Formats: sequence, C-alpha cells, structure tokens
Amino acid sequence: MDLAAILQGIGADMAAAPDRGRVADYIPELAQVDPARFGIAVALADGRMLTAGDATVPFSIQSISKVFTLAIALGRLGDQLWARVGREPSGHAFNSILQLEYEKGIPRNPFINAGAIVVTDAILAGHAPREVLGELLTFIRTAAGDDDIHINQRVARSETETGHRNMALAHFLRAHGNLLNPPEKTLGTYFHQCAVDMTCTQLARAGRFLMAAPGMPHLVSPSRVRRINALMMTCGHYDASGDFAYRVGLPGKSGVGGGILAVAPGRASIAVWSPGLNDRGNSHLGSLAMERLARATGWSVFG
Repeated sequence: MDLAAILQGIGADMAAAPDRGRVADYIPELAQVDPARFGIAVALADGRMLTAGDATVPFSIQSISKVFTLAIALGRLGDQLWARVGREPSGHAFNSILQLEYEKGIPRNPFINAGAIVVTDAILAGHAPREVLGELLTFIRTAAGDDDIHINQRVARSETETGHRNMALAHFLRAHGNLLNPPEKTLGTYFHQCAVDMTCTQLARAGRFLMAAPGMPHLVSPSRVRRINALMMTCGHYDASGDFAYRVGLPGKSGVGGGILAVAPGRASIAVWSPGLNDRGNSHLGSLAMERLARATGWSVFG
C-alpha cells in the first residue's frame, strides 16, 4: 500500500472539489478562514508522518479539544464523571437545548456542547481557569511532543462575545444543579479550551495516545483509551455519528473549525482539516477525505 500516494490523491481531489461546505460564520473569527484550505496528516504506529495539502497551517480545533478535556476529567474523577453526563448518542444538534430540558440537566454525552461544558466544570473544581487551561495545554503538548501549541486569544474573545447559546446551556445546567462553578467562570474556560490552534501534523501526533500501539505516548490507562475511542465512535460527530461510523468506521471527533481527529487503533492517528462544514456542523470535505482514506487502507474497525 502506497499511503503517501493515497494521501496525495485525496489532497488533489479535495483541493479541486467545487462544493466545499460553509465555514462556521456564526463565530466571527472563523468566518474569515479561507474555505479553499485542505490538509491531512497521518501519524503511523512506526513513527512515520505522512501529509498532504495544508497540513502545517494552524486552525482552531474547537470541539476536538473535548477529547483532551475528557481524558483529563477521567484521569481526575474516574467513573464519578458519569453521574453528571451520559454516554449515549444525542440524535440532536450539538448545541441543542431540547434534550437537556427533557433529561433534566444531564447532557446525553461529553461531546455535545452541554456535556463538554459539564466536563470543563468538573475539572475546574478547586482550580483557577488559568490552571486548568495550563493543564490542558501541557497535556496536548505532551501528547504531540510539541510545545508550539497555543490558545488563539482572538478566537476565544470572538466566542465569548457571540456564544449566547452556550451561555443559555450553562445557565440551564446551573438551574438543574449540574454546574458547580459560576457560569461565567466555566464558559470562559470552555471558550478558551475550544480556541486552541493546531496544525494537522500536530493534531495527528496528539492523537497517538489513543492508538493503543507500542511506543505511543502513555497518558491515560488502556481501559480509558478504549472508553474514549468508544465515545468518539458513537458520539464524536453529533447527530451524524452513525453516518460517520457507517462510511468511515473509525473513532473520530470533529470541530466546527473544520478539523477531524480520527484513530485507526494500533495503526494510525489521522487529522484532516477543511473549514467548510456540512449541515450537521462537520467538515464537508474532511468527512469525504476520511471515507476515501478508510476505503483505500481498509482501516475501518469493522473490516
């Protein structure tokens, strides 16, 4: 299998694709991103890194950060976390309040916005936001083996000024006793968490701890790696998670910055970025590229 040629072919086809989706223009800073961008990077278990396109251009990882905060929360709280957030697919939009109301303030999973806000609130217990964000950056930098990973303050400010739906979710959680810190404190941390900038190569390296392969960074226990991968498979693409599992067959987590982090257990960590989104809030070309890659390599966990 000539993986380098496969990636170059995918990169060329995605660069020429006429339908690129729509950037997340409800976040002003993200509205300015060039929709022509496309990058992909594959970190292999043998240590090789293969790339195509704009793999070294930084982008806002947004909800992909939820993978790293979930790993931190499980390390700190263990299964106590599941008293505050569920582990089931949502079937609703990532920022929906309907299900949260029906289930009395217990978010369906840690990857929808309400669930991620609860996870951030949980790891804030007894800590200042600066400490938690420092711990998050340390975790990501350690996972990637790269200290040149930072929070984009412009994006964080943009989200803070326009994140009214997330504010509503936080106050609703607080009303049901499932937000222990003041909403402004938890949301300020959450908005900065989502504003981490990374390149595809950095993100692919950062995902290696989820590969469960010899020689990869060992940041959480093997049992928690399995649980995180399971949640990425069932919940990582919001109400399109089933479709991603059907077409790609790999655990993955998307973000409205256009990035996707996917894991081929024992084989590779994959990051793809194309800022235009589909109607479910996932990268349009990134999803197509992941489908192409999974078919060409046979990496689907379903064979």
